[in-house]
Amino acid sequence: MEYLPEAARLRNGVIRLNRRLRQERGAGSLSPNQLTVLGHLRRNGPSTPGQVAEAERQRPQSLTRVFAELEAEGLIVREPGTTDRRRSVLSLTEEGRRALERDMAERDAWLAPALEALSETERGVLALAAEVMERLANAEVRAPEDG
Repeated sequence: MEYLPEAARLRNGVIRLNRRLRQERGAGSLSPNQLTVLGHLRRNGPSTPGQVAEAERQRPQSLTRVFAELEAEGLIVREPGTTDRRRSVLSLTEEGRRALERDMAERDAWLAPALEALSETERGVLALAAEVMERLANAEVRAPEDG
């Protein structure tokens, strides 16, 4: 199947910008999976491990170690659920919120001046693109299977 050339250009641009933003993070920063979990809890509030994994399109088993690390570092707390006490609920702690904000600030320290070098029109286009990319990230479209 042939894809639109825009798909390849967008993918390439997103990958390169993501790589650059990762490079701008300080030593000892949170891992990508730790950021994923903390970001999910910040956006969505308390969640079960299964809810986090499903929303982030990962298997719960692949996040088990990440949950344990974040809990050991005091960045999240795990409490029994209110309706089913066998299911735990994860919540972001104040220290977890601060760690996430520090990580975002490190990347923003590079990105903000880089954006200032662009024209007002270019920044407007990127603001619109950011909204569209959020919608794309949440799109429920299945890629056609090879066959």
